[in-house]
Amino acid sequence: MFLASIDIIKGAGLLIYPLGLCSVVMVFILVERSYALRKTAIMPSDLVDAVVTGKPITGGKHTVLARIIEFSEKHPADPGAVKAFARLEVNRMERGIPYLDVLYAAAPMLGLTGTVWSLLHVFSAISSESGLPDPVQFTSGVALALSATLLGLLIAIPSLVGGGYLQRRVEGYAAQLDVLLERILARAGSKSSSGDGI
Repeated sequence: MFLASIDIIKGAGLLIYPLGLCSVVMVFILVERSYALRKTAIMPSDLVDAVVTGKPITGGKHTVLARIIEFSEKHPADPGAVKAFARLEVNRMERGIPYLDVLYAAAPMLGLTGTVWSLLHVFSAISSESGLPDPVQFTSGVALALSATLLGLLIAIPSLVGGGYLQRRVEGYAAQLDVLLERILARAGSKSSSGDGI
């Protein structure tokens, strides 16, 4: 198994370096965004309950929902600015996810390029030899040439699945924030009007 992995890496040729870079970037984005998009970092349950029920807001200081609430309290008379700030927070949640789409498209192309390059070497070696090629050597050369495409697909598939999953999470949070934003704006407006009366 280990030797087969080494053969696959050797078969990719020089394109193993960009493919390796793609795989490192993919793993980093998937791990970092999965951690950053956990529920406790976006909208903890106790903070959501406080917004929905109108209770005093405590806790969740460094979460997305807390930052939106804090901004709305600083700008109670400007609901448009609060909505724009909420959209900015949603954009921050999407950070890095579009790069997974780039990796999904680029990795198979790099792999295919490596395969074509390796096949050119296999066929040029055959044409330079006199007589018929050794069938075993020929088939092993073709198999190694296909390893770059395999590596490209092994990067593209997790990029596609992971990117789709993370995008759905962001969209789910954005929908919840839209609902909560009305409560937050109403709360900030009532505080502003009560402050004006004093």
